[in-house]
Amino acid sequence: MANSLKIMFVCTGNTCRSPMAEGGLRVLLKKAGLDNVSIFSSGTSGATGFPATAFAIEAAKIWDADISSHRSQPLTVELIERADLIIALSSEHCREILYMVPEAKNKTFLLKNYPEPGCDGEDVDDPIGSSLDMYNQTFIEIGEELGRILPDIIELAREKAGEEG
Repeated sequence: MANSLKIMFVCTGNTCRSPMAEGGLRVLLKKAGLDNVSIFSSGTSGATGFPATAFAIEAAKIWDADISSHRSQPLTVELIERADLIIALSSEHCREILYMVPEAKNKTFLLKNYPEPGCDGEDVDDPIGSSLDMYNQTFIEIGEELGRILPDIIELAREKAGEEG
């Protein structure tokens, strides 16, 4: 959609945190009745084509989010340029995005700091290699942050829809 808001989540391997955030936000936006938001994710060290981890898929089910068809992709300049809003899951990811495309600083945020700019702040810990309980905790943590920033995302999506409507 030409007038869709494009949001990208970024983590390390694009198999745990960013797919869970992507799935969680899809559920929230569907409940809000918004369909002009395109959500995708990538990883600063991501390979191409890997599924979300089994525990990430399971944890996302807490919100009935189905991320089983997710396939990983590496962070690229093209993805950064395509996104209207970039949400990094850690300070390291945020810095990597800005290293690749310094001009993205006005649209790149650390999830737990949003809407404050900059890359310094609290990370969402990587659950890779941990128990399902840890994945569940990570998903709930991400979900709480998504709920907190949802009103801003809804407003951005409505502004974007109005640009061409």
